[in-house]
Amino acid sequence: MRTHCSSNQFTFQAFNGRSVSSCFDGGHITSDSGGLLLREIEEGQRFIQRFSQCFMDLRNPKFIEHSVYELVSQRTYGLCFGNEDLNDHDLLRVDPLLALLCGKQDLEGKARRNVRDRGKPLAGKSTLNRLETAGSLLSDRPRYKKIVAEMSELEEYFVGGFLRTTKKAPRILILDFDATDDPLHGKQEGRFFHGYYDCYCYLPLYVFCGDQLLWAQLRKSDIDASDGALEVLQRLVKLIRHKWPLVKILIRADSGFCRDSLMSWCEANGVKFLFGMAKNRRLLKRITRTMKKARLDWASSGRAARRFIQFSYRTRNSWSCSRRVVAKAEYMDKGENPRFVVTNLSAQEYEGQELYEKLYCARGEMENRIKEQQLYLFADRTSSATMRANQLRLWFSSLAYVILNELRSVGLRGTRMAEATCASMRLKLLKIGAHVKVSVRRVVFSMASGYPDQDLFRSVLSNLQRTYRLKS
Repeated sequence: MRTHCSSNQFTFQAFNGRSVSSCFDGGHITSDSGGLLLREIEEGQRFIQRFSQCFMDLRNPKFIEHSVYELVSQRTYGLCFGNEDLNDHDLLRVDPLLALLCGKQDLEGKARRNVRDRGKPLAGKSTLNRLETAGSLLSDRPRYKKIVAEMSELEEYFVGGFLRTTKKAPRILILDFDATDDPLHGKQEGRFFHGYYDCYCYLPLYVFCGDQLLWAQLRKSDIDASDGALEVLQRLVKLIRHKWPLVKILIRADSGFCRDSLMSWCEANGVKFLFGMAKNRRLLKRITRTMKKARLDWASSGRAARRFIQFSYRTRNSWSCSRRVVAKAEYMDKGENPRFVVTNLSAQEYEGQELYEKLYCARGEMENRIKEQQLYLFADRTSSATMRANQLRLWFSSLAYVILNELRSVGLRGTRMAEATCASMRLKLLKIGAHVKVSVRRVVFSMASGYPDQDLFRSVLSNLQRTYRLKS
């Protein structure tokens, strides 16, 4: 039988003597009903509410249909659900689940002012674009830039959230600094070619403490990787010590941040540091004998062999004093693999091998967190014309990361998905189909009966509600 369709019904090939048809009459159906878990997080921590307070709304209240909080919520939850483009919101704006997450009273958009907007409770792409291009009070187009982003407050939002949600003072805080590339494919402001990455890009600076994001700053790429890092470190240390005056702070980074200005400031202000070092002839000469021993170990065992040595070292011109350097002399099937780190941690605190293998190498976990943001939360979608707008895009992505990381660290604690990536959480927990029934007194989400992880979902909800003391 040939397939055919009418304006209301579609007919497909028959199945075992039974007709097969479909029709767009299912009512309100959402594919993201697991997002209700994110609402529990927002009710408990107010991440989005506090983020939206960093904007100033100069619009006429008489004509506002979407508050700043609702706009920020819509954009952030869209990223959590995997919708990276503003164009996606011309379809998402009809979703009652997203409207509920954003705090909309009219979940079905029946009371919208304009007839063309009825049935669409949320904002469209143009309204969200005006939020992303939020100007300053000095904007030369104040008529169109009615929402003002307070950039200095947004800069410190993430470290402030970390300090607020961390109740107990840790024994030591390890701040991981890193710079990465954000490739550009247009003529964006601040676009430069970077020789190492071999492309036009931005060079954003990230700071993490474990899996907690503390700083995300968009920068031009015509700079040294460490440019601005000292100023960021000073701000972070000031904020951290204001809450925890006695906490021990360690800054950890690769060789791109091994600069005398950073190390000297740390030494003068009681901050520990551990930086990778670029190889040079003087350093390689210092480990010649150790490398020979590693080669003999490799020859006798047939496996990669490594030895460690530490010594005092000072550059000829750039360093202001001698510092402790730990070297790894490793020999593998492919040949020599030397590595160097410099630190002001004493040998009594960490001996050489432990310093490198357990403390320095652990910074690789930070790179996984950056990849999560770029691959799964679209931190690299910086296609706006101005750096200011692209910085806001980076912060929206960072806010989405903070929410999903809270879902992982609190909701998934003690489950088989305790170390899941943002992509896995989205697929396993958020992408749940449901039929939505809205009445005057109730909103009911009838989730798919075939959802395979119902016990996991139940455990996550229980963890969140127990942590935040919320009642369903």
